[in-house]
Amino acid sequence: MLIEQSAYSNRWRGVSPSAKGLFALFGLIAAFSASTPLAACVVAGLLAVTALLGARVLPSRLVRVAAPAFGFLLIGSVSLLVSPGFYAQGNLMVHWLPEGSGPFFKLVSRSAAALAALLFLVLTTPLIDLIALLRWLKMPEVLLELMIICYRMLFVFSEALHDTLTAQSARLGYATPRLALRSLGQLTAGLTLQIWSRAHDLHVAAQARNNDGPLRFLEPVFANTGRDLAIAAMGGAGLIFVAVMA
Repeated sequence: MLIEQSAYSNRWRGVSPSAKGLFALFGLIAAFSASTPLAACVVAGLLAVTALLGARVLPSRLVRVAAPAFGFLLIGSVSLLVSPGFYAQGNLMVHWLPEGSGPFFKLVSRSAAALAALLFLVLTTPLIDLIALLRWLKMPEVLLELMIICYRMLFVFSEALHDTLTAQSARLGYATPRLALRSLGQLTAGLTLQIWSRAHDLHVAAQARNNDGPLRFLEPVFANTGRDLAIAAMGGAGLIFVAVMA
C-alpha cells in the first residue's frame, strides 16, 4: 500500500503519465548503457533525487519499497563473487571467481539504476493512470484486466489481513510464542478461505452486471502533456549522456 499512497500524494500526481513513463524508459536505457559501475550508480542517484526532490516522494517510503528488492538483488549477485566447492577430504570451501569483483559491481549497479527508474514510475503514477497509458499503447485487454483484478485483490487481501489480526490480537492470540504460532496458522488458513470466497463474489458480481467487455475507468485529462513530454525527453537524454560519458 505504500506504493499507492505515494502515487496519489506526490507532487507530480498531475503530470502526464506518458511523460513519467518516457522518463522511466530513458532511465532504463541509461541503466543498461552505463559504461562503468560508477556511471550506473550516478544514474541511480539522479533518478532517486528526481523522485525525492522533484516529486517529493517521502524518503522513508522510497527506502521501505526499495529495500526488499535491493536486498534480493545483492543476495542473487553473490554467485558472481564466490563459488562453493569441496576439498579432496570433503570439506566445504568457498573461493573467489577468477573474473574478480568486476561483474558483481557491474550487475549490481546497473540493476540498481533500473530499479530506481521503475520505482520512480510506480511511486509517482497511480496504477489507474498506468493502465490508461498501457491501453493507449495497445496493450492486450486481457493483460489489463488481469492487472485490474490483481490490483483489486491486493486491497481485499489487506483488509482481510487487518481484520483478522485485529480480532486475534483482541483475544490475546499473540501473547506467547506458542499462541502466536497457533494464531499464525489460523490466520493463514482463514485468509486462504476468505480471499477465495471474496474473489468468487467479485466474479459473480461482474457476471450479474453483464460485464463481458473490458473494464473501464474514468481517465483524468492532463492539460500539459506536450510540455511534460518535452521536459521528460530532455531529462531522459541527460541521463543517457551521463551514463555514456561518466
